Amino acid sequence: MNIYISEAAKRWFKEEVGLESGDKVRFFSKIYGSSKVQESHSLAFMVDADDDKSVASITEDGVTYYINEADLWFFDGHDLYIEYDEKLDEVAYDYKK
Repeated sequence: MNIYISEAAKRWFKEEVGLESGDKVRFFSKIYGSSKVQESHSLAFMVDADDDKSVASITEDGVTYYINEADLWFFDGHDLYIEYDEKLDEVAYDYKK
């Protein structure tokens, strides 16, 4: 599994979340919502330095974006693409095999 993040999404994280070099962002499943890969589950994120059980990660501009082993099931063999939705002014996720 791979993680990809667009330049616009990186800017959003820095501006809206206040990320700085050395920070780590964990993506995880939440029970409510919906996604293209899991019905009744969606994706959330939090700033979390505990990436010891990371199974996928990417470091861009000094910030690490990662997924822990416990949440790998959510992606069902898909890669995670993190984009920026200009209309909603928030990050958006896409999943591709």
